[in-house]
Amino acid sequence: MKMTLFYDGTCPLCVAEMDQLRHFNTQGSLHFEDITQSDFAHRYPDIDPAAASAILHGKLEDGTLLLDLDVTHKAWSMVGKKRWIGILRWPLIRFAADRAYLFFARNRYRISYLLTGKMRCEPCQQGTCKIDRDPH
Repeated sequence: MKMTLFYDGTCPLCVAEMDQLRHFNTQGSLHFEDITQSDFAHRYPDIDPAAASAILHGKLEDGTLLLDLDVTHKAWSMVGKKRWIGILRWPLIRFAADRAYLFFARNRYRISYLLTGKMRCEPCQQGTCKIDRDPH
């Protein structure tokens, strides 16, 4: 089973997580696509960049589309790490975890700035996130 992850290459926290996943992706089960690339819509006409910017999208090789924390859980499961994320899919926790994820997704640039000092980065290339000096 393989999955393509569609992520925001201008978000420092998003890029950091994708870099961690790349590190553990020794079997090549994950493919990474930056939704901010100029040719993205042409290469993936079935993925709306605005929707993929609002919440993380992942597409399995059979065409199944996963969203938000389902993508995160599946990706980390596929590389055999961070098994604790499965707790966020438990029925009683899922509702609150999904709401927390949506809050994060809406505010990821501000949260990135608070945690890293960078609100955005130029579209990144595997582990190289260049600081955008003007956060507005």
